[in-house]
Amino acid sequence: MTFQELIKSEQPVLIDFTASWCGPCKAMAPILSEVASQVKDKAKIVKIDVDKNRQLSTKLGIRSVPTFMLYQNGKMKWRNSGMQSASALTSLINKAVQNEL
Repeated sequence: MTFQELIKSEQPVLIDFTASWCGPCKAMAPILSEVASQVKDKAKIVKIDVDKNRQLSTKLGIRSVPTFMLYQNGKMKWRNSGMQSASALTSLINKAVQNEL
């Protein structure tokens, strides 16, 4: 599946741009697991390693990790860098599901 195919989903897609050497990225793992358990099948949560996907990372202007993007129907609805709380991400996904973003 290409990136374009992934983000065209009507279902919100939360993308975590990450790196294996990034401490905060590793700290986000349990938070993202919590978010996934709360939103269940309402959204997809995808990790993309910036070192393995340099061309995409450059195209999207990823300059720090972790960087999160929320896409729905091919459009970026939200973007933020740095640590995020489970409640903030869950709330964001719920708003996207209800078309409030």
